[in-house]
Amino acid sequence: MESAGTNVVKVFSATRARDRESIGDRVTSWLRDHPGVTIGKTVVRLSSDREFHCLSIVLIGHELLTG
Repeated sequence: MESAGTNVVKVFSATRARDRESIGDRVTSWLRDHPGVTIGKTVVRLSSDREFHCLSIVLIGHELLTG
């Protein structure tokens, strides 16, 4: 097995209020489903204009490669 540095970037984003409220559950579920991924950095951003608010969570990390 070898580590290839950063080889995983997963983006979660939501603009609707109910989706923003559950985004943490989506992140937790994805992490649970991908136990071989080690997250090295997490970026959280909130952007908005007059009408919309967008929450984004970006996970950056690596997964051990086999073979």
